[in-house]
Amino acid sequence: MYSNRNILKISAPILLSLLAQNLIQVIDTAFLGRVGEVELGASALAGIIYIALYTIGFGFSMGSQILIGRRNGEGNYHKIGDLVMQGALFLFVPALLLIPLLRYGAVHWLPALFESADVSRAVTEYLEWRFFGIVFAFVNLMFRAFYIGIARTRVLTINALVMAGVNVVFDYGLIFGNLGMPEMGIGGAGLASVIAEFSSALFFFIYTRKTVDRVKYGFGKIRFQWTVIKSVLDLSIFMMVQYLLSIVTWMLFFVFIENHMGERPLAVTNIVRSFYTIFTIPSHAVGSSTSTMVSNTIGAGKTEEVPGLVKRLSLISLGAMAVVILVVSIFPRLMIHMYTNDPVIIQEAVAPLYVMISSLPLYGLGTVLFSAVSGTGNTRAALRFELVTLAFYVSYMWFVIVFMRYSVAVAWTTEHVYWFFLSFFSFIYLRSGKWRDREI
Repeated sequence: MYSNRNILKISAPILLSLLAQNLIQVIDTAFLGRVGEVELGASALAGIIYIALYTIGFGFSMGSQILIGRRNGEGNYHKIGDLVMQGALFLFVPALLLIPLLRYGAVHWLPALFESADVSRAVTEYLEWRFFGIVFAFVNLMFRAFYIGIARTRVLTINALVMAGVNVVFDYGLIFGNLGMPEMGIGGAGLASVIAEFSSALFFFIYTRKTVDRVKYGFGKIRFQWTVIKSVLDLSIFMMVQYLLSIVTWMLFFVFIENHMGERPLAVTNIVRSFYTIFTIPSHAVGSSTSTMVSNTIGAGKTEEVPGLVKRLSLISLGAMAVVILVVSIFPRLMIHMYTNDPVIIQEAVAPLYVMISSLPLYGLGTVLFSAVSGTGNTRAALRFELVTLAFYVSYMWFVIVFMRYSVAVAWTTEHVYWFFLSFFSFIYLRSGKWRDREI
């Protein structure tokens, strides 16, 4: 049984890892807020488009992570290396081949999505560089799945510091032309992110070679093994589809804002989105830990301990969100000032910020419950829950943004709808006990 101390020991490094990964987009937003309103709004759209592709690899890595956790719980350590190497091979090659197509699409297809020519130009400029990072990002995902799956998460903290540090230096240099680097504006933010992801992959590779017992975990020669990849895909394909659909509808939220409200509401929305990314990291970390701990617990034959574990994880996640809400409620304008000096944007961002933080308890509960469903190995059920939830989410989004043309603040109530339904479906499934004795 995992104690609260064990939970925090596993979750804290994941939290720092997620902080660094999300800080790439957050730091880009903070720097670009000093460049211009168009760049501030465009970076949100560009970031979401990139993340839509990233989630394909993320879904695969989450399936791998669950299998690694199950094998770790069973004591079948020698089967873990093949899961990691085959996953990296499966993600690396398609990503490399996709880069030319993605860059072509950024120039010739994406502009049709946007009303503003300036926003379209800025999105394209960012993505032409940013897409190069998908190769390194996918490799990083498999390293992350390995270390979380074996509950050795401390390395993620070090990696987080490396990636965030590199990103800050190159953002400062390439966006504004400092430190002897060329002034590239929003394109510089995209290139800085690629360099940060490369540094992360290099760190993981060196650290793994130096510290991991490769014999124990079955790291051998790199060779293509379809049977291993298929075992991961059988579990992760539903997660890949689930994450992709989730992020595509999230992107639709920003497209609706840009098309029906304009550039300034888009800039305000990006600031709130950036805060949302930061504020949800504690619960996101607990959620990432949940799938591994549930999978490890089931693998160890202690299925009866899962409900109590999920309950304690939910309470920890809710407690973290309560602290965030308290802090933000005291200093909202001061926080917004980190992104922009424009008093009008600061004023317009306050109400949406309050609406957003009111959804955090639902996020805190929902992310743990939904991750627990995935941790049981029933990713098909998780996909069904996601599809039904997204149907409600998109319908409500269209109603408040496109049909009624409500304010940005009202638009952010879409998060309440999404997390309410996802929490509800996940809770009913876990309570039913249908996940017990499921083999993966």
